Amino acid sequence: MASIYLLTFHSNPVNQFVAMKNLLSLIPVLLLAMKVQGAIHTETVDYQQGDTTLEGFLACDDSISGKRPGVLIIHQWQGITDYEKMRATMLAQMGYVAFCADIYGKDNRPASLQEAGALAGKFKSDRKLLRARANAGLDELKSNQYVDPARVAAIGYCFGGTTAIELARSGAQLNGVVSFHGGLDSPSPADGKNIRCKMLILAGADDPFQKPADLAAFEKEMRDSKVDWQITFYGGAVHAFTQQSVDKLNLPGAKYNESADKRSWQAMKNFFAEIFGE
Repeated sequence: MASIYLLTFHSNPVNQFVAMKNLLSLIPVLLLAMKVQGAIHTETVDYQQGDTTLEGFLACDDSISGKRPGVLIIHQWQGITDYEKMRATMLAQMGYVAFCADIYGKDNRPASLQEAGALAGKFKSDRKLLRARANAGLDELKSNQYVDPARVAAIGYCFGGTTAIELARSGAQLNGVVSFHGGLDSPSPADGKNIRCKMLILAGADDPFQKPADLAAFEKEMRDSKVDWQITFYGGAVHAFTQQSVDKLNLPGAKYNESADKRSWQAMKNFFAEIFGE
């Protein structure tokens, strides 16, 4: 919010002149702050995957003219929450059009961790459906009037990181994928040959949910498929290291790590500069 300044005018003409000069100098700054604050447009968006209605979340800076890169955000196991909306707004402030895809379906938001686990498990055990839901979100993003469909990336967190990788494995036309502490397992490693984009994997070095066998298989899949890929590990970081709210859940092996959060976000920004030619 823009600050409000209170200026006191004195009878001395010199003081009056200085005060007025200071006030006038603040006007462009205040106007710019108001413009920046009011420029980010957000809305919920209903869209379809087959007969299922999905509800995503869009964020963009409507003060920017012309088309720009789009970023698909895929949620963690609890579905679209304020966390994904926050990330979408951050991306919009960077000049991207951000769209949070809904994997679970409209009004299908887990009310407990047990429900979240069941839903995430359902989709992870049906990779065909998982890919279809992710592709529906990608199509919705690409159809946005402000998006350059030739410059699009997908990012995801935890369950969403796994889904973003599956989106790439489906053969989706993307410039890049970023997985934040996502699972790397794949029932069909041969599908790596369908990946057309660059891959950035950001992982906690001490994540107990990241099985060494899955990591080894993923690396082999990327090499065999000749994918442009990279993995960055953050020392001392465990699962869900980008999510502050996870600490309230007291989940063993999951904890926020401020350093890893900031470093991984910067790594994503550097990756975007590369794939979008910025």
